[in-house]
Amino acid sequence: MTIAGKIESTIAIPDGVFVSIDENTVKVKGPRGELSRNFAHPSVNVAVGKDDLTVSCEFPSIREKAMVGTFHAHLRNMIRGVTDGYTYTLKTVFSHFPMKVSVKGDKVEIDNYMGGHAPRFANIISGCKVKVSGSDVTVEGNDVEAVGQTAANIEKATSRRGFDKRTFQDGIYIVHKSHKVKE
Repeated sequence: MTIAGKIESTIAIPDGVFVSIDENTVKVKGPRGELSRNFAHPSVNVAVGKDDLTVSCEFPSIREKAMVGTFHAHLRNMIRGVTDGYTYTLKTVFSHFPMKVSVKGDKVEIDNYMGGHAPRFANIISGCKVKVSGSDVTVEGNDVEAVGQTAANIEKATSRRGFDKRTFQDGIYIVHKSHKVKE
């Protein structure tokens, strides 16, 4: 909402979620854990009220208006992460050579991809849990960026250059994102 040279955006804080600000670092605690993020910008302010978070900017230019929206989205994602969490579902697809996917420590190991002898690995970002059941791979966590990056690492580990994706469809692909559900 714009009011005479000031842009302001508010986010309601649900019950059971606690938000604190220490200089530019915002910490959000909820039933699933805690997330923190640095929101440093010279002209955009983040403040905590009784029941809401306020992101505001005095005399905004186009860039500051965009930063207010970005900060709003990051804070909303943090609140949703500590209350509901995020889940990405991936599907293993192969036509001839069966792939074996397993979790080994902080890496996902993919064996027998396209009949290859060397295993492929994908990094798991800290704060994420990866579960493999049959041909489904599930990535869960509180931070949407960490969950998304882990899913992308798994998907990228099975990409091959120089092959037509319409013909050679072997790989692991993201098929569902919990926060992108159409209602």
